[in-house]
Amino acid sequence: MTDPRTYRNRLRRLEGQLRGITRMIEQERPCIDTLTQISASKRALEGVALSLLDDHLRHANTTGTLTDETSLAATSAAIARLIQP
Repeated sequence: MTDPRTYRNRLRRLEGQLRGITRMIEQERPCIDTLTQISASKRALEGVALSLLDDHLRHANTTGTLTDETSLAATSAAIARLIQP
């Protein structure tokens, strides 16, 4: 299981990246540069989500909590939300 501090640190870096994007817009930086940073931020957030999902699945596998239909449905719904465009 990933240490919660790891997630906190990743999300704080992402917060800084988002503040940087805000500054880029305020300073009227080139759109392509801003879009590049937005894309990088999106990938970083997706990386956090995938890591959380991986932790959840590993924990569920070791504890046997994914054996009932409700847990499977909730996990499946979470995956669907993650991969929808």
